[in-house]
Amino acid sequence: MAIDSHVHIWNIDRVRYAWPTSEDGDLYRNIEPAELKPQLVRAGITGAVLVQAADHAEETAYLLEQAEAHQEIVGVVGWLPLDQPYEARRQLEKYAGNRYFKGVRHLIHCEEDPDWLVRPSVIEGLRVLAAYGKTFDVVAVFPNHLQHVSYVAQQVPELKMVLDHLAKPPIASGVGMERWAAQLEAAAAYPNVYGKLSGLNTACDWNNWSSADWQTSVEVAMRAFGAERLMYGSDWPVANLAGGYERVWAAVNEVLAGLSERERTAVLGGTAAAFYKL
Repeated sequence: MAIDSHVHIWNIDRVRYAWPTSEDGDLYRNIEPAELKPQLVRAGITGAVLVQAADHAEETAYLLEQAEAHQEIVGVVGWLPLDQPYEARRQLEKYAGNRYFKGVRHLIHCEEDPDWLVRPSVIEGLRVLAAYGKTFDVVAVFPNHLQHVSYVAQQVPELKMVLDHLAKPPIASGVGMERWAAQLEAAAAYPNVYGKLSGLNTACDWNNWSSADWQTSVEVAMRAFGAERLMYGSDWPVANLAGGYERVWAAVNEVLAGLSERERTAVLGGTAAAFYKL
C-alpha cells in the first residue's frame, strides 16, 4: 500500500489563506481532490494525507469535509491553537471522534518568533495533543526551527513528531549542509521523531533539478531515521512549481532505488500508515 503523506488542497472561495496569493500564478485557484485523484492513480498510490495550509479551524473543517467525500483521502493533519492549551483541548474533544483527524500542524515558519515552538504555552499545548494520541507535523525550516526539535522531543516524549520536508536542507546553496545534518541526526536520536521525504525539490533550483540533488539529504535521513521512521510525501500541488506530481514521484523512486524491498515498502507507505494510524 503506497501512501502520499503530504498533499494540500484549497478552495480560495471558501477558506482564508495567507498563501497562495494572486502573485503565485497557477497555484492561486481552487485545487481540490478531483484534481488530486488522477495524480495518485497514475502513480499507483492508494491514499493521501491532507495537510493544513492555514492556521485556523475553518480550514480544518473544510479538509475533514473533503476527506469524508473522497475515499482516496485517508487522513487529515489539521490545526489547533497550540499556544492556547485550554482551547486546544476543547477543540480536540470535538475532533476526537472523527476517524480522519490524525494530527496537527502549525505554520511555525510564518511566526515572527523563531523560538515559537519552544514557548512554554506551546509545549503545554503539545502535551495536550499527545494525551489525545495525535501526531505533530513540524514544518521546520533550517536553520531557525530544526535546532528546537530535540528539546521538544525531550519535553514531550510521548508525542510522535514528523519533520516536514526534512526541515528544508540547504540543497541549492550547499551552505550549512553539515550543520543541517548534525541537527537532523540530533533530532532523530529521539525515537518519537520521524522524517518526511517531501518538498526537497523546492529546496533545489526549481527550474533545474534532478533526483541526484536529493541524494545526500536522503542518505543522511536514511542513516538518521531508518526506513521505519521515514515517509514519502509529494508536497503537491506545490510540486507543480517544479515539474509536477509525476516528476516528483519519479525522482523519489530513483533516489530510493538502492533500498531493499522492505525499506522501500516502509518509506512509500508503511511508515505513514503506522505513524498516522491509517
